[in-house]
Amino acid sequence: MSSPSAENPPRRHLTITPASVILVCVAALVAIGLTVLFSASATAKGGPYAYLFKQLIFLGLSIGAAWMVVLADLEGLRRFAWIVAIVAVIGLLLVLIPGIGVSVKGSRRWLNLGVTRFQVSEFAKLAMVFALSHYLALHQNKMHDLMKGFVIPGAGIGVFAVLIILEPDFGTAFLIGAIGMILLFLAGARLKFLVPAITLAIGAFAVLVIHNPNRLRRITSFMDVEANRSEGAYQLWQAILAFAAGGVDGVGIGNGRQQQSFLPEAHTDFIFAIMGEEMGLIFTLFTVALFIAIFVAGLMHVRRAPNLFQFLLVTGCLLLICLQAIINLGVVTGMMPTKGMSLPFISAGGSNLLLMGLLVGVIINTSRAWKKSKPLERKRALAEVVA
Repeated sequence: MSSPSAENPPRRHLTITPASVILVCVAALVAIGLTVLFSASATAKGGPYAYLFKQLIFLGLSIGAAWMVVLADLEGLRRFAWIVAIVAVIGLLLVLIPGIGVSVKGSRRWLNLGVTRFQVSEFAKLAMVFALSHYLALHQNKMHDLMKGFVIPGAGIGVFAVLIILEPDFGTAFLIGAIGMILLFLAGARLKFLVPAITLAIGAFAVLVIHNPNRLRRITSFMDVEANRSEGAYQLWQAILAFAAGGVDGVGIGNGRQQQSFLPEAHTDFIFAIMGEEMGLIFTLFTVALFIAIFVAGLMHVRRAPNLFQFLLVTGCLLLICLQAIINLGVVTGMMPTKGMSLPFISAGGSNLLLMGLLVGVIINTSRAWKKSKPLERKRALAEVVA
C-alpha cells in the first residue's frame, strides 16, 4: 500500500519574487511599445511596418543579450571592470572625431557599424555603473577617506559626464552624474564631500546651459510654453494637444493625428504623447504604474544582495531604468524642459533597447544567484551597506 506522502505529494506553490514582477512589467511595457510603434509606422518613410520591424530585430538582440548576462558570473566579470570602462571611454572619444562619429542634428553620439548606428553613451551608462560598483566595493573600508573615497571615483564619474557633454548630450550627462553620486552616497562617501561637489557640478552645468543657445532656448520656452508654441516649445505644445485629444479612452490605435508629421520624434522621445492620444489616460497611468512597480520591486530585490558590489550594481541598473523613465515622462508632460531621452522599453531605438535588455539581465542574474546565499551572508551584506 502506498504511503500517504506518495499518494498526496506536497503541492508546490508559485513564488512571486521581485525579479519576476520586474520581468512581467518589462514584458508589458515592451508589448505596449510595439503596439504604439505599429501605429506610428503608418507614416514612416520605409513603409507602414518600418519602425515595428526594426524594433522587433533589436528586441530579439536585446533578449539574447539579456540571456547571456543571466548566465554570466558577475563576480567573475569583475576582473574586466577596468577594461569595460576603458573601452567605453575610447568609444566616447571616437564619436567626437569627425569622420568617425556620426553627426545627427548637431550632436555626435553614434558610431556607424554599417548595418546600423550604435549610440556609445548607452553602453557607457552601464560601463560606468559596473566599474564604479567594482571600485567602491574594493574600497568600502576607505570610503571616509577624501582621496580613495571621493576624489578618485568622482573623477571617474566626471570623465564619463564631460565626454558625453561634449557630444553634446546634457541629459545623459546629468543622468550619469546623478546616478554616480547616488552610488557614492550609498557606498558610504561623506556628505561633507558630496554636498559641495554636487553644488559645484550643478553650478557648472547651469553655466554650460546658459552659454549654449539651443539649450537655453529650451529652458526659456519651457517657462512660457504657450508663447513659444510655434518655436522652441513646439514639440511640447503638440504633446499637450495629443493628451487633450486622447482624453480618458483615447481616439483608438492608428487614429491619432499627432503622428501625421505634427509631432516631431513621435516614435522616439515623444512616444508617450502618442500613447496618450490613441490609448487615453487609462493606458498612460497604467504605463506609469508599471514603472513604479519596477522601482518598488527593485528596492525589495536589492535588500537581498549578498555583497556591496552586487548591491550597488543592481541599484545602478534600477536607477538607469527608472530615472530615465522619470526624465522622459517629465519632459513629455511638460514638467521638465525638453530633452531628447528615450522612454525605456517603449521608444524606438536599438541602442537603448539593448541597454535595457542588459540591465534586466543583471537583475534576473542576481535573482538566481542570491537564492543560494545564506541568511548569515545576507545579514553581513546588509551590515556592510548600512555601515
